[in-house]
Formats: sequence, C-alpha cells, structure tokens
Amino acid sequence: MTMAPPILRFLLLVALGFFLGLAFEEFHARANQKRPGGIRTFPLLAVVGAILYRLDPAHLLPLCAGLLALSGWLTCYYWRHIGEIDPDGFPNVGLMVPICNVLAFLLGPVAIAEPPWVAVGATAAGVLFLTARDTLHGLARRMELTEVVNAGRFLVLTGFILPLLPDTPVTTLTSITPRQVWLAVVAVCSVSYASYLLQRYVAPASAGLLTAILGGLYSSTATTVVLARRARTEAGATRQTQTGIVLATAIMYLRLLLVIGVFNLNLALAVAPYMLGLAGVGLLLAAGLYRFVPARSIGDPDAADPDNPLELGAAAIFAAAFIVISLLSSWAAARFGTAGIYVLAAIVGVSDIDPFVLSLAQNGAGQITVTVGTVAILLAASSNNLLKAGYVVLYSGGTRLIWPVAALAVLAVGGIGIAAVLG
Repeated sequence: MTMAPPILRFLLLVALGFFLGLAFEEFHARANQKRPGGIRTFPLLAVVGAILYRLDPAHLLPLCAGLLALSGWLTCYYWRHIGEIDPDGFPNVGLMVPICNVLAFLLGPVAIAEPPWVAVGATAAGVLFLTARDTLHGLARRMELTEVVNAGRFLVLTGFILPLLPDTPVTTLTSITPRQVWLAVVAVCSVSYASYLLQRYVAPASAGLLTAILGGLYSSTATTVVLARRARTEAGATRQTQTGIVLATAIMYLRLLLVIGVFNLNLALAVAPYMLGLAGVGLLLAAGLYRFVPARSIGDPDAADPDNPLELGAAAIFAAAFIVISLLSSWAAARFGTAGIYVLAAIVGVSDIDPFVLSLAQNGAGQITVTVGTVAILLAASSNNLLKAGYVVLYSGGTRLIWPVAALAVLAVGGIGIAAVLG
C-alpha cells in the first residue's frame, strides 16, 4: 500500500488531535468539570509524539521518555485531586482523562508509522467511548449478569470451539465435516443472538410490528405461537397481532436466504427469486392486514421477553439435529432419489427447518443439484407455514385469526406451486 506524503500525515494527526480535544473539552464543559487536556493540548501532544518518534524511530527512546514524562505529570495531577468529588457525586478516580491524554500523545507516532485508518479508528473509538458515558453506564445497569454469561457463551461457540474442529469428513455416510456442522450452529446462533439483543434491549416493549420483524429473524414459529396466544387473551384481535404473524413469516424467507448464502452462493442465487418473491407477497399481505383490519385494542400488545438462543444445550441439540438430518438426507437421496429428499423436506417442515436447509446448503444430501435443493427448501418452508397456520388456530382459540391463517396458507400454496413447476 502506498504511504501518504509526510505533510498529509502531519495534517491528519493535527486534525485528529483537534477533533479528540474538541470532544473532550465539550464533554467536560457540559458536566461543569475541568480536566487536563482539550482542544489546544491534544493537537500539541500529537505533534510532540510525532516529533519524538521521528527522532529515533528504531529504538523509540525519546518517545518512551516523553510518554513517561506525560504519565508522571498525570500521576501528580491525580494524586493532588484524587479526593475531589465531581458534580455527580462520584470520586475523581476515573481513568478516561489520562487515557485520552495518552491517546492524544500516541496519535502522533501512529499517524506517522501506521496506515491512516489506524489513527482515525483509534480517535473515533476514543470519542465514542468518551461521549457515550451515560448511555454505556445505563446499559451496564440494565444488563443482568446472565447477559454477560451469554456473551461469553457466544465467544465460546465462535472463537473457541469452531477453530478446534476438523474440516474433514469423519464418516462415509455424509460429506458434512464437524467444522461445517458447528459453522451452521454459529450462523444460526449469530442471527438469533443479534435479534435477541435487539428485541430485549433496543426494541420498545410496545413496538408490536418491530417485535414481529425481530421475531422473524429469531424464529418465525416461536413468534407465531406467542402472538396467537396473545390474541386469545386480548379483548379483540388487534391489527398488530394479526399483521405480526404474517410479517414474521415474510422475514423468515429473508433469514433463510441470508443463511443459505453464507454456505452456498450458487444455491442462494437459484432460490433467491422465489424466496424474495414469497417474502414480497408476505409483506404485501401483512400491509393489507394492517390497512384493513380494525385496531380493536388501544395500544400495541406488550412484547414477551425472548428466550436466550445461546444455551449450550440448545446449540448441542441443533448440532445433533443437523447431523441426523444430514444423514437422513444422504440416505433418502441414495435410496429413493430426489423423491426421498422432497418427502423428507415436507416432514421436517413440521419442526425446525434450519438444520435441513443448512444441510442442503452444505451439500449434505450427496451432492444434490441446485434445482433439487431449491425445490426441497421451498417444500420445507411451505410445510412449516402450514404448521404455523395450525398453531394460529390452536393457540388463538379457533378461527378468530382467520386472515393470518389464510395468508399463511397462500404463502404455503405459493411455495408448493413453485416447487411443483420446478420439480
């Protein structure tokens, strides 16, 4: 990569120091606090750091001496003011002020020696963390300890277990490797976990339609059951409840397409027109329900707290289901040909279709053709829609939600019709 001219790097470090100092001074001015550093100090610190780096770029002795001098001065300052209480009633023991000063000092050598994005990224991160204090502290107070454990589980799933698994088949019964199995678990868990966090900490409890969208990313079947149960307890079936059921299924098609694209781009491109078309029909049906169904209740229904999708037991169950369905797909393809795959697709639609879809995406059914995979995915999704229509009738107490049932049936028939033409 071509290095920028020295004059541009010098101007960059001055600009970044100015920007960091501006954010630093404005933040503490709003809090009526005086802290070392600011709009003049930080650009000068960056310039001094760059000069000291240029004096000895090999051994960095002048730079280290300057850093020690700055650290000593900040230590003396804090030793003098450590007992003070800030306007919010907290002791003056925070580390953000010395960290920002040190960051401003190091912007000089970083802007000179590293690509520009390093200095820009470090400055942007410093400004964001500095100015988002109240928001981040509020999030920390809202977040339960179990959520920290959930984040740790996600890191275990993605950063610890996945790299340890071999990427070669362990049996002749299927071409799926242990790494591919766990990669499928990670893909589904990542989408579900992101939706879970948004639904729990970002989406307001009253945003029924937003909850349905996030529920469709998480699990359209679970969202359908929750909304159908809610309709039973409401004085009247609300517009948001009926629309949300159809909307969650429309989003399901987009989620499946995204996950397929991660593992098999050719299959994703082949199935994309049909999945996008069915998603579009679902969105139109949802819009029609929202437009014409009367809102019989005041306000949106409260959103149910989503279940945590990162339980290790659930991940293990998903992995086991993925392996079993992969083996069944290979066996059905070898014994009955494409007809066996289609029958299996219709059967797995009454449960969780993700393992089956991902098995097809990773060629777990004995290197099936793209057309066969497309038809099988459409059949599985259609079978799942019929299951959800049954859930709506069962959990809502009869035919109170006849329009969502009809919409789900239309999507199911549409998927089956496309599959029949392709097959």
